[in-house]
Amino acid sequence: MSPNSMPVLFVGHGSPMNAIEDNEYSRGWRTVAAQLPPPAAIVCISAHWETSGTHVTAMERPRTIHDFFGFPQALYAIEYPAPGQPFLAKEIQALVEQTRVGQDLRWGLDHGTWSVLRHMFPDAQVPTVQVSLDRARSPQEHYDLACELSALRRRGVLVIGSGNMVHNLRLLNWEDIETPYEWAQEADAELKRRILTHDHQALIDHRRLGTWAALAVPTLEHYLPMLYVLALQEEGDEPRFFNESVLSSLSMTGFVLAGAR
Repeated sequence: MSPNSMPVLFVGHGSPMNAIEDNEYSRGWRTVAAQLPPPAAIVCISAHWETSGTHVTAMERPRTIHDFFGFPQALYAIEYPAPGQPFLAKEIQALVEQTRVGQDLRWGLDHGTWSVLRHMFPDAQVPTVQVSLDRARSPQEHYDLACELSALRRRGVLVIGSGNMVHNLRLLNWEDIETPYEWAQEADAELKRRILTHDHQALIDHRRLGTWAALAVPTLEHYLPMLYVLALQEEGDEPRFFNESVLSSLSMTGFVLAGAR
């Protein structure tokens, strides 16, 4: 691993309310950010931008997208005015050879990105772009695409995957959210174990891991950002977990991949 490689980061973003709350998760994000080298730019793969084909935001000033419903007005008033970086979008297009990456001038920064970044980088000065999740690609194809982005680490770019390792809102127990289901705890523990042992293929083929897998990952969009981060793991990188918590059927666990500096 190059001593100048930027760490990579997976964040369990959870509820949009974490954007405006001072809680264990928002404090965890701030703590992690304080331990990172200053990034030249940020590339975020968010669970909340699924598209046909792969796209990258390429505007100078991405808008703040409030892509949720039924929350307090204070949340809709939040703006995160981080600049975009069109030349980084072009660099991503050039790096990815297995598919065409389209430039997007309409999307912006969704809450999977800004709800976390407003705690990590509250001055909103770091240029930020998003890469979309192509609905038609398999987990293996997403992983392979992410591998092509490895050069970004050596150029000072912080790559963040934002989702949730375990994410089943249909089964979320709103009346007792603090008590995790046994299968959700098992899923969180088993996924962390395979991350620690660098067993990426098992994580790509997660459906084969056990009966808990279908419950933990009923749809792929919150799981895939984790694979993007793992695909960028280099020799010498070791995972460091943070925000290790399971809420009913949702894991807030995040991790940093970084080597010795």
